[in-house]
Amino acid sequence: MSEEAKAKGNSAFSSGDYALAIRHFTDAISLSPTPNHVLYSNRSAAHASLGDFSSALSDAQKTVDLNPSWPKGYSRLGAAHLGLKDYSAAVSAYKKGLELDPSNEALKSGLADAEAAASTASRSRARGTGEGMSNPFGEIFKGQEMWAKLTADPKTRGYLAQPDFVKIMQDIQRDPSSMNLYLKDPRVMQAFGVLLNVNFSTRPGGSEDAEMAEETREEKRDEVRPRRPPAAAPAESMEVEEDLGEEKGKKDKKERAKKEKEEGNAAYKKKDFEKAIECYSRAIELDDEDISFLTNRAAVYLEMGRCEDCIKDCDKAVERGRELRSDFKMIARALTRKGTALVKLAKSSKDYEPAIETFQKALTEHRNPDTLKKLNDAERAKKELEQQEYFDPKIADEEREKGNEFFKDQNYPEAVKHYTEALKRNPMDPRVYSNRAASYTKLGALPEGLKDAEKCIELDPTFSKGYNRKGAIQFFMKEYDKALETYQEGLKHDPSNQELLDGVRRCVEQINKASRGDFTPEELKERQAKAMQDPEIQNILTDPVMRQVLVDFQENPKAAQEHTKNPMVMSKLQKLVSAGIVQIR
Repeated sequence: MSEEAKAKGNSAFSSGDYALAIRHFTDAISLSPTPNHVLYSNRSAAHASLGDFSSALSDAQKTVDLNPSWPKGYSRLGAAHLGLKDYSAAVSAYKKGLELDPSNEALKSGLADAEAAASTASRSRARGTGEGMSNPFGEIFKGQEMWAKLTADPKTRGYLAQPDFVKIMQDIQRDPSSMNLYLKDPRVMQAFGVLLNVNFSTRPGGSEDAEMAEETREEKRDEVRPRRPPAAAPAESMEVEEDLGEEKGKKDKKERAKKEKEEGNAAYKKKDFEKAIECYSRAIELDDEDISFLTNRAAVYLEMGRCEDCIKDCDKAVERGRELRSDFKMIARALTRKGTALVKLAKSSKDYEPAIETFQKALTEHRNPDTLKKLNDAERAKKELEQQEYFDPKIADEEREKGNEFFKDQNYPEAVKHYTEALKRNPMDPRVYSNRAASYTKLGALPEGLKDAEKCIELDPTFSKGYNRKGAIQFFMKEYDKALETYQEGLKHDPSNQELLDGVRRCVEQINKASRGDFTPEELKERQAKAMQDPEIQNILTDPVMRQVLVDFQENPKAAQEHTKNPMVMSKLQKLVSAGIVQIR
């Protein structure tokens, strides 16, 4: 349920509904069985997108507290401090993140923004126009109202789909005095006009007043100078016609490029890859403002196994897409395709690193499920290759022998260290799992020991030591009925094993002791408390049939006699007796 709420939050965030995203992430946090740093990080981002940087800071700090080694947490922390104009804290947070991940582009970009903002604020204070003085336009950029107005206007609504515009508006929202840095961007002027309810002209030629002034000056010059000869008029008409012709030619090229793309798509579907490449190449020559031609040709190269050519086209698409401010989904597609090509070229675990980094960059542009799956597959393949590259049975045996020596010397932590290294070198040796389980038992780390004993049995079901280790741990955990089952299972494979036989005897003694109620009050209380934490015991006690059985044993001897004929009921009853929950007298 927590994962479902998280997915809904991610979807709402991607669609720009940050308030809804916050609600879903809050639900996910409350439903998560353990504190999850990713959920707090996501909610921090949603708060920051709404301009609520105080809440964003609280969630970012929680993220870092839960996982201090996660670089992205410091990115969230830096962004929140930056939004609150605490530039020194922002710089510190970004630097701390870069200590953990020096190549993280998001942290580098955030640090640059924080340092630039700090520098701007310092210069503003020196001029007497710093944060201490009120900004006349500060109010119009505050809170959710700014985003609501920009969403309501048809022109600025389209800008909100452009990440660089959203970042600019977030910068201005954090520091209204930085607006002067972006006034050359016509989108910012358009947004400024919407927020002030004023219609600004953003035509390249300047304002209407400037044009009128120029016309007035021309009229005055005409009064003292003869007018131009009429012959100049045709030249002006020709210039206009030339402009129209150039525009028409550009439009025709785009249409032809589009047709080439369609032909390329048809050839690709027919697996006529050479023709597809020719069509996409002609489309690129005709129109270099549509990066889909490059990504399509890259897809063909990928199918042909020409991965280097695919990567080159993807790099060109990303570079050109950023110049043209193309849809972030197109840039993400190019990066995903490049990552796929890098995976195909990978021959060692290190070769997967650039592919993983490329997939991560793609996900920062657009969170696509297919890209996320490719990232997970690449990380898994890298891990498997690392294990294969590290695999060495000879070194594993040497490490196991070292562990045995430390175990004999009762230096159990060092024994665990060497057994762990042995398993990294050879993860399929059941003897090492058995030995490490024994070390964990000596250290009192019973859950870890139980896990190793179960892995030992999984690798070699006939290895009696595995059953002995598991049964001993269960006995120490006072789960006598489970320990008895383990010892009996081991005896099926090795009927004369004395350690297993002794284990059975000890378990039977304890179970009989429980049946007689031969426990001190403290022992009984401890056993009952432990038993109530066992999911199996909980299920038995909440089973309506078993509850009726217990009532019958107390109040209806005749019905109780009938229950004793049911082996399933008696098995569950025996578990309750062994756990100290029920006593038979």
